[in-house]
Amino acid sequence: MDTKSRSSVKGVSKDSNKKIRSYHLAPEVIDSSGGERASGAGVILLSAAMFLFILLLAVAIGVYFSGAFNIVVATLSFVVAALVTMSVHIAQQWERVVVLRFGKFNRVSGPGLFWTIPFIEHNTIRIDCRMRATSIEAEETLTADLVPMNVNAVLLWAVYDAKAACNEVSDFARTVKMIAQAALRDAIGQLTVAEVAIRREQLDIDIKRVLEDEASQWGIAIHSVKVRDILLPPELHEIMSIEAQAEQRKKARIILMDTEQDIAAVAQEVGEAYGGGDAALRLRAMHLLYESVRETGGTVVVPSSFSEGFGDVLPEGVKFPGQR
Repeated sequence: MDTKSRSSVKGVSKDSNKKIRSYHLAPEVIDSSGGERASGAGVILLSAAMFLFILLLAVAIGVYFSGAFNIVVATLSFVVAALVTMSVHIAQQWERVVVLRFGKFNRVSGPGLFWTIPFIEHNTIRIDCRMRATSIEAEETLTADLVPMNVNAVLLWAVYDAKAACNEVSDFARTVKMIAQAALRDAIGQLTVAEVAIRREQLDIDIKRVLEDEASQWGIAIHSVKVRDILLPPELHEIMSIEAQAEQRKKARIILMDTEQDIAAVAQEVGEAYGGGDAALRLRAMHLLYESVRETGGTVVVPSSFSEGFGDVLPEGVKFPGQR
């Protein structure tokens, strides 16, 4: 390949890369655990205070029984204080702690203060049961009419059963995100481009229904799914704009023709009403003349050929300006 062809290939690749970058959807990075971090200073201070209290108490008891403070009393006091401190735990209001005994599920503890048996029971996982927001995206997903599009949505979910979330799935947060992405792609593939743009609420409902069936077995509740962004390829923007404009013109012309039909029907009824009697037509003419003079406060000049129609309703001797 010569230099010229290489440069042309590089130019094409650069242009394609620019187009891909302009079309790429970059969702906001949302931490699954989200929210403000809780301070653990209270738990640390409580553990330190309890360790110091148990240590002093154990030393006092050891000195009382042995009669003197020695290395044995100090060692035993330190061990007892460490074991008691290891057995005391605190879970925040929104936390649930899964406790295993010899590797088997024993209970779910929390919130508040709870105890475990050192070296026999241990805390497997602390699960945050608050509402979580996870960003899901479907990039260049084909619709039913084979149009690639990017869709970004937000999933709101929470853990309601800590036992199932710990024992049934290894990484429930990542699993929920992957299942939500698959459900979003599947829902988009069953609709056309226009249906995806118009039926956003129905798309949210369909995705939520699929996720509820999957996530319920893991102790996870799906609260809502909201589609945020729908991006089409740039080359389709102008085509869809022309199609939308044509559709609006079509609707405008249909509405105009319907209005013309209504006007024609009313005009026909009015014509039949006035055509049935000359007196009604003359009375209407007088009303029009009166309204024009009353509202403007001026003088109405009526052509002589038109004023002859008022000869039988006006008194004799009354003439209009310009009439001889």
